[in-house]
Amino acid sequence: MKRKIALLFAGQGAQVVGMGQDLAQEFTEAADLFQRADQVLGRNLSEIAWHGPLEELTRTSNCQPALYVHGLACLNVLRAIAGEFPIAAAAGLSLGEWTAHAAAGTFSFENGLRLVEERGRLMQAACEATNGTMAAMIGSDESTVRQLASETDVDVANLNSPGQIVISGERAKVELAVGLAKEHGIRRATLLNVAGAYHSRLMETAYQKLGSALLEVPLQKPSLPVISNVTGAEVETLPSTVRWTDCMERMLAMGCDLFLELGPGGVLAGLLQRTRKGTEVISISNCGSLQAAVEQIRAAFPGT
Repeated sequence: MKRKIALLFAGQGAQVVGMGQDLAQEFTEAADLFQRADQVLGRNLSEIAWHGPLEELTRTSNCQPALYVHGLACLNVLRAIAGEFPIAAAAGLSLGEWTAHAAAGTFSFENGLRLVEERGRLMQAACEATNGTMAAMIGSDESTVRQLASETDVDVANLNSPGQIVISGERAKVELAVGLAKEHGIRRATLLNVAGAYHSRLMETAYQKLGSALLEVPLQKPSLPVISNVTGAEVETLPSTVRWTDCMERMLAMGCDLFLELGPGGVLAGLLQRTRKGTEVISISNCGSLQAAVEQIRAAFPGT
């Protein structure tokens, strides 16, 4: 029985200096994509992605387009080596959902890149205009965390995996929620090292302005199912609260049994294991990890 492959694309926070450099040195498919990105943006994004410094790469306005380009570069190289293997579904965590849509042909690489850069720029501006942060709530269910969020006037931002939920909002209110977490039976609450309150009402101005920009971009029906962060089902709208656990469960229910994480690190692989222990997932970010994925795809689809 042939396997069903799902693509996972990394979100902000996964970035590392050097991402994509070895792929670009080895494969024209990656080098050309980074070169096109530099031309579209009119600046040397590849230099920042490959050489940093980390502080500059971590800026929302840089890291979002860099992750977008890197994820698609990984896919292009994978396709070049392993062939046109079938893809059952795609999903991305937050920013990664935009990369998934580019992979599915919802918009062109260039239009998606411009949108992602604008998204990063607007979110950077929102971060600088507010004093927000995020915190991870470990070892509790959604209803308990939502109750705490309501009491402290913050938002539930990410449902990452069973027992791992992120809240977001004004710094003082998030800190209060962290302090009250144990009283609500939450095993551990930890402030995150982030630039702002992503996926909260503090980003509302950014989302409104981005919505206007999105109206100007031609959109096509995705060529493959893209699982929405908002609903955890096939996409009908673009971003809000990130229901990542639902995304993973939906892809598993669709029969996906080989997941390819395209992006730095291995955060999504870890979250998938917490959702369904033992699921096969390969994280692809460089030449070394690429080869392992190619071998698995060739084994699953001989002749591709």
